[in-house]
Amino acid sequence: MKITTIGLDIAKRFFHVVCCNEQGRLVKKKMLKRAQVLSFFQQHTTCLVALEACATSHFWAREIRKCGHEIKLIPPQHVKAFLVGNKNDYNDALAISVASKQHHIKSVCIKSVEQQDNQAQHKARELAVRQRTALCNQIRGLTAEYGIILNQGVNTIRKSIPLILEDENTGLSGAFKAVLKQLETQLSNLDSCIETYSTLIVETAKNNDICQRIQTIPGFGPMVSSAYFNEVGNGSNYKRGRDVSASLGIVPRQHSSGGKDTLLGISKRGNSYLRCLLIQGAKAVVSRAKTKNDKLSQWINRLVQTRGHNRACVAYANKMARMAWAISASGESYSPV
Repeated sequence: MKITTIGLDIAKRFFHVVCCNEQGRLVKKKMLKRAQVLSFFQQHTTCLVALEACATSHFWAREIRKCGHEIKLIPPQHVKAFLVGNKNDYNDALAISVASKQHHIKSVCIKSVEQQDNQAQHKARELAVRQRTALCNQIRGLTAEYGIILNQGVNTIRKSIPLILEDENTGLSGAFKAVLKQLETQLSNLDSCIETYSTLIVETAKNNDICQRIQTIPGFGPMVSSAYFNEVGNGSNYKRGRDVSASLGIVPRQHSSGGKDTLLGISKRGNSYLRCLLIQGAKAVVSRAKTKNDKLSQWINRLVQTRGHNRACVAYANKMARMAWAISASGESYSPV
């Protein structure tokens, strides 16, 4: 029987393959070691290869696509519904194969190496920011135990530590001052890491044509445009701008029944990091719209008056995502109406 679909359950060492025919019937199944995966697909006739969109899936999707196969990355939450029987690697691979045949399930766009490079920069920077926040909280907690209350904020803590170390009237022991000095060094190192990653992101955005064109939209800077490119790419995987904003969770959640439409708050699906950046960029534009009189600012000001500041920010973040898709897909730059 001709094999038309292969479900591949990826792992670190042992991969499980399930081969199905046009009717979806199981033809054969096989376990592969990591070193055997590419040679298996190089020797196999071209067909649809389905994988779960999980860790390392983009790497394997690119490599298997080089062998001439069509690739489909399936969101893991949609694969679960097609799992029959007990959970094991072969059943997982079969569920992936069945899910790939469902036309209503949207596949995940395969990231390029450039997108993954940019994403690594953002992930490393995000980690350093979280570590710095945790370190600042640790410093505030430790000094509070000695009766020294520090205000919130990295800048405040950065300025306060040298003053505490120099002040002889605090009553702090030499042992605690040594700890505080070491924590100050850690904070300085994290500041340096964050600055380095930020510089890398800005430089990468400068050399990317899509990022440069997206930055012509009010609210987009190097950080937001780079994160947007990592998630959306050139926009070819989306039919329209609304699909992008829906995938990022900045459209109303729907709970309709009996012909009555009910719209709730935003769905908050998808990439929370990019959604956060878009809303932060939107807040900057909304705050400055008060003193402007162009059509975009007039629209924002009307929203602020009728719906409130926060809803206006989310509404403009939605518009940002849609405009960015139009620019990415069309190859044009932003031109205000």
